[in-house]
Amino acid sequence: MIDFEYFHTLLPQAIGAKNGPIAPTITPSAAFGYADAQEAEGIFCGDVAKPLYARMGNPTNAKLESVLAKIDDADSALVTASGMGALSMVLTAFLNSGDKVLCIGGFFGGTYALMTETLPRLGITASFCQTNDFEKIEERLKKDVAIVVIESISNPSLNIPDIEKIADLCNHYNTLLLVDNTVTPLLIQPLKMGADIIIYSTTKNISGHSGALGGAALFRSVTPNDKLKAPKYVHLHKIINKMGTKAMLAICKKRAMRDYGMSANAFGSFITMLGLETLSLRIERVSKSAEIIALALDKALVGIKVIHPALTTHPDHALYQKLYPQGAGSLLALDVGDKARAFKLINATKLVTQTANIGDNRTLALHMKSTIFRDFDTQSWEILGITDGLIRISVGLENPQDIIDDFITAAKTI
Repeated sequence: MIDFEYFHTLLPQAIGAKNGPIAPTITPSAAFGYADAQEAEGIFCGDVAKPLYARMGNPTNAKLESVLAKIDDADSALVTASGMGALSMVLTAFLNSGDKVLCIGGFFGGTYALMTETLPRLGITASFCQTNDFEKIEERLKKDVAIVVIESISNPSLNIPDIEKIADLCNHYNTLLLVDNTVTPLLIQPLKMGADIIIYSTTKNISGHSGALGGAALFRSVTPNDKLKAPKYVHLHKIINKMGTKAMLAICKKRAMRDYGMSANAFGSFITMLGLETLSLRIERVSKSAEIIALALDKALVGIKVIHPALTTHPDHALYQKLYPQGAGSLLALDVGDKARAFKLINATKLVTQTANIGDNRTLALHMKSTIFRDFDTQSWEILGITDGLIRISVGLENPQDIIDDFITAAKTI
């Protein structure tokens, strides 16, 4: 069980200051001066912990990184310009041409496009398995998979992977495990369950207000013995002895952020921290509200399929009860059958904001097939669970009964 009271204290205390400016300070400088040539050399070789250049990080970003690391008990963290920036940073840092990625479960459209369109141009191939197909998962892992990628709960299909079981398999086959925890921050802590890397789109729940684009990657500690494991740490061998526990952070900075420049900006990190202070309050509420709304709509809406793992009809209901006793974030979905009915329902709502974002303080909704997933083929839609009438809903802070009433009223128009 997650101790929300612990995080209610941790977050505002970790972000705010007791002396001087209480709110985090913004350091907008792109460049930083070095005291002398010796200090410059020390900064570039990593012996001196001072800012090098804003593309590699700045003090405001570092503050956000330190707080994010605390909430997941990570060894280190690195913030980026977006959630896709965080995922791209990790993959381009750790993968070489010819490497294989195994993607388990459903995925956000941007992630799927990266795996199927962009990475193949770099000689990296991705294969896909459903969350419960462990025979196929193990079969793929036997074929030298470099990284396994999963979402803590699939967006938007709402399937749940058994992270601990997958982590055990990854450890057995010496494969890195990356978990996208965007939908369920605080609710689940993948590093404690065996994952190596967590990524977030901080634009979503962590900020909560649609005011700042951002992403983050969090890393577990790397021990000297880890370098003996192949192929899991093959890319770390050159730096693991020098960097110690922070080898994963170092490789992302040196092999991706330095060369591709997916860096976060100071103002975005500042705005993100303002939202992060209240994350525990918000994620606790929206997780409860999403479950309340899903259960109510499942009873009230005739001819409309409600999708949420709190429902006993959901295939992952038992896993939901085991892994998410306090809820699994703000998402739920409705399948109304076809695009025309979906458009009518969404357009008839009064409280819903139609947008591609999730994890906002307001309730959001979007028809999936005509928007985020519109460019994919039939096979991809089937893999990702995208049907003609699928509407993704991200529950906000409103009174859940108001949202229930809004959807029930809107459903009468179709």
